[in-house]
Amino acid sequence: MARDTLPSVEVRRSRRRTATVSAFRDGDRTVVAIPARFSRAQEREWVEKMVARLEDKERRRRPSDAELMERAQDLSVKYLDGRARATSVRWVSNQERRWGSCTLVDASIRLSTRLQGMPEWVIDYVLLHELAHLLHAGHGPDFWKLLETYPRTERARGFLEGVAFTSDGSREEDADSGSSAS
Repeated sequence: MARDTLPSVEVRRSRRRTATVSAFRDGDRTVVAIPARFSRAQEREWVEKMVARLEDKERRRRPSDAELMERAQDLSVKYLDGRARATSVRWVSNQERRWGSCTLVDASIRLSTRLQGMPEWVIDYVLLHELAHLLHAGHGPDFWKLLETYPRTERARGFLEGVAFTSDGSREEDADSGSSAS
């Protein structure tokens, strides 16, 4: 793939950068930082490689509805002995105050599109939180006991609280869950 066919890629050459290459998104633009000594051929090679890596990483952070369902099944098996069975898991764009929600009547789970792009372990925590609601409707001790099995529960809750705080500078998410996941 030639550099000019890539969507808005900026190459930044640095004399201080001697061996490493990095890539990140800056708005609609992809920035690839390379050592100044790289030839044009090396630049093309590394731009292709780094854009592909970045796209792969973003794809993992924005799984499809089908991939969410598969992840939910895997999480249920791994952390809930397979007892929580969602009938559907999908992204929704109309959840402004919640990270996720679960409808017990039909065992459907919805995740806010605000989670897209967040680390996988955060999305997994919200999925697991909603799966736990299929076993315990409220946020009582039995509910939280289920989530203790996930090793990143506290970290994910803290991450989501930080995101919520930076979103509006003051809002505390759902006091019961600490994450407003449900």
